[in-house]
Amino acid sequence: MVIKEQLLKFCWDYVGEKSQRLKNSHADLQESLDSETKNSTGDKHETGRAMVQLEQEKLAQQFMELEKIKNTLQRVDVRKRTETIGLGSLVRTNAADYFIAISAGAFKQGGKPIYCISQEAPIAQLLMGKKKGETFVFNGNSHTVLEVG
Repeated sequence: MVIKEQLLKFCWDYVGEKSQRLKNSHADLQESLDSETKNSTGDKHETGRAMVQLEQEKLAQQFMELEKIKNTLQRVDVRKRTETIGLGSLVRTNAADYFIAISAGAFKQGGKPIYCISQEAPIAQLLMGKKKGETFVFNGNSHTVLEVG
């Protein structure tokens, strides 16, 4: 399997794990809401229900964010070859290696880690549109693009 395909799979696995955690949290909240409904009445009961409903709203927001992440990943074409850095690019700099897709942490295989970052990440913003040999400054340090894949 080509490295970019492995990176994309790593990102999809990350999304799958996050989705499962959100589903588990939703089930837990539903169980809490059900038990609050069966329990006592009065102020304590109402406060408990309100807290659970607030958590459900936060969870709904996280599900929406996850959908945006999935949409971004679906647009990543790992077979596309380009000299200009964009979505789906694997970039090697003198400081680190990056896969521009979603923020999924570090992919480690063998030696140096490859950081999976979103297009919105500050370093990605500086990388977008650059080509091999170009330089940029990030956190006061000069970086050079060594390779774009």
